[in-house]
Order: sequence, then structure tokens, then C-alpha cells
Amino acid sequence: LIGSPTQYLFLKDVGAAPNTNYAGTIPHQTWMLFQMMFAIITPALISGEYAERIKFSAMVLFTILWVTIVYFPLAHMVWGNGGLFNWALGGKIPALDFAGGTVVHISSGVSALVAAIVLGKRVGYPQQPMPPHNVVMSMTGAGLLWVGWFGFNAGSALSAGTLSSAAFASTHFAAAAAGFSWAAAEWLMKGKPSALGCVSGMVAGLVVVTPAAGFVTPTSGMIMGLIAGVVCYLAASKLKSKLGYDDSLDAFGVHGVGGTLGAILTGVFASKDVKSLIGGTFKDAAGNAVDLSGSMGQVMNQLSAVAITWVFAGVACFIILKIVNAVVGLRPKPEEETQGLDLTLHGESAYNNL
Repeated sequence: LIGSPTQYLFLKDVGAAPNTNYAGTIPHQTWMLFQMMFAIITPALISGEYAERIKFSAMVLFTILWVTIVYFPLAHMVWGNGGLFNWALGGKIPALDFAGGTVVHISSGVSALVAAIVLGKRVGYPQQPMPPHNVVMSMTGAGLLWVGWFGFNAGSALSAGTLSSAAFASTHFAAAAAGFSWAAAEWLMKGKPSALGCVSGMVAGLVVVTPAAGFVTPTSGMIMGLIAGVVCYLAASKLKSKLGYDDSLDAFGVHGVGGTLGAILTGVFASKDVKSLIGGTFKDAAGNAVDLSGSMGQVMNQLSAVAITWVFAGVACFIILKIVNAVVGLRPKPEEETQGLDLTLHGESAYNNL
């Protein structure tokens, strides 16, 4: 479950030579930096939920504890040698996760939901509308995400070749398809499509294809994106409204739901034509070669990984939040939130009146 925490402590034996257990095509040190970028971005996704209602000190302590207790064990389970879900290196539950559907998106999305419930709603929500303050910046950021995600998914192939090309293409088509289907669903249900809805769908498409990118064809990626756009739209609009939680940036609706959907659909669409090794590399307890391409059996493997990730991330996040609350307190005073945490906690403002 956690591997050997001291094996590479303080970058011991992490140098220029490749480590064939993890990345035989690049220096181990480069692979370490690449993986730590995943570790940095994952708790940042949770921050989309608790924006405007958590102390800075609480956020710092929560991030350190969450990465250590939740992210690192999950990363080992999925990608570590002998990890519980590692299909290629002796895992007991051979789940397919190319670039972090469980490790990054389910863990952060479920944790965001737990944090939303524990922290409670923003002052004035939902009576006071709280739309994004700058849609142009949202669209610009989403465009940067779209391009950057190619490094996230295609880069997980750790080499330039047919596998990275397949991951590149499936990622692109999933994002485009999900942006279209979210906007279409919004148009049908609200009567008007929006730019914000389109880019939200695009992010949902990037999320859903993350676990699948190196295992599915571009056409399958497009189908996954079409499904994700509709499902994540319903989660971010209908489900959030029905359950009554306050998720500022829909971290759960996009990352939690999208990551879960992507992990399951990977078991449906995984193809040996894209990743030939899934056709018989894994050995069961009896030593027999097992085909991990799209099938009901592989869907069950994916569901097992999803369920374990949900429970582990949710329970651990709840405990961490309670610890942080006991040590430094989670929420600022209501008047501080109303005035704005940039001013009350940091003494600065994003926009200075001239």
C-alpha cells in the first residue's frame, strides 16, 4: 500500500541513470520531477472547492498532510512497484490508470466534496449569486490547461512515439467532444449555451480521458468526452443543487465525477491496438496470463480501484480536516470572509484602485 518510504528518502539513488521499474527511457531524476508536478497539482484542484473560506495557515497544513497521507500512498498503489493497482508491476487488482484518473482526479474530487461538507457554505451562498468575476480569464486559463494537459497525458508515455501520439490524440478529441456536449446539454436544459459551460466541459473531457489516454483509440476518447460533458454538467448543476453543498469551482462535479467515469470507461474501451502489453503481460495468482483490454472483467477491476480510492481519500480527508481544525482552525471570521481574504489575511488586493 505504501511501498518503502525510506528507499529514495532525500533523493537517495535518484540520479541520471534511468530506473527500469518506473521509467527506463528517461533519467530517474527527470521522472522524479515529473511525478512531483503531479503531486503539486492534485491538492491545488481541491483548493477550487474551499476558495474564499479557509485560513491560509489551515490550507498550508492541510496540503502538507493531504499530500503525505492521501496522495503518496495512492500514487504508489497505482504506479509503484508492487502497488495494489499496478497492472504491470505485480498489483493484486490490475486497474488501468495511464496518467492519474484515480491518483489525481478521484482523490482530489472526493476530498473536495468532503471539504465542502466540513467547511460549510460561503457567506451569502446560495442567496447571493457568485459567478466567476472574469470569464475571459477563465477561458484563457482553460486554453492553457488544454495545451498543458498534453504534457500531462502524452508525457506519461515517457517517450516520443506511437504511445505518446495515441495519448495526445485521444486527449485532444476528448476535450473537444466534452466541450461540445456540455454546451449542448446546457443549451437544451437552460435555453442558452455559455462560454463558461463550454470550457468547463473541455476540462471534464481532459479529466475523463486522463486514466485512459494511453489505452484507448482517439475515437474512443471522443466518445468518452461526449459522455463526460453531459454527466459532469448534470453533476455540477443538478446534483450540487440537490445535495446543497457549495463547491466554488465544481471540483467534485468535474474531477470527482469525471475521474470516476473515466476510470470505469477505461475498462470498457481499453484496446490492445493502442497498448499491446495489456493483452497478456499481467499474471494472476495461478501464473496465468490475463487480458486486461476492454471487458466486463476489467470493468470490475476498475470499479474496485474506484471504490477503494473513494473510501480511502474521503475518510482520510475528513480526519485531516478535523486535525487541522483542532490545531489552527479552518475558517476565518465571517467578517473577514465578507471583506475578502486577500485583504484580511494577506494585506493585498488583486486589483488596486488607481
